[in-house]
Amino acid sequence: MCGPRSDPFSWKPCIMANTASAKKNVRQTATRRARNRWRMDRVRTSVKDLLDTMHNGKVEDAQAKITAIYKLLDQVASTKTIHRNTASRYKSRLTIRFNAMKAGKASGAAAPAAKA
Repeated sequence: MCGPRSDPFSWKPCIMANTASAKKNVRQTATRRARNRWRMDRVRTSVKDLLDTMHNGKVEDAQAKITAIYKLLDQVASTKTIHRNTASRYKSRLTIRFNAMKAGKASGAAAPAAKA
């Protein structure tokens, strides 16, 4: 068996193409897929780091990270890995969470306790 389901940790396409141009297209697609996965992994990791920082209540660190994530999302959207509206939605939702965290800090409310 070949394709994405044969080995869940490594995706290697089955070259079923006959012509040289079709084989090249298969190689290009695999390269693009790997590059897009790398870009989205960077986005997801950055978002997780930001949410962890926000959970710990570090406003200054979160402000720096959210600015970096805005830039990263714009770069990923410009390469068409994700749609620009998707990037905008990510930024909007992260901003809402960041502002809520910042407002909670300003009012003196304690950070929510982690569930055991």
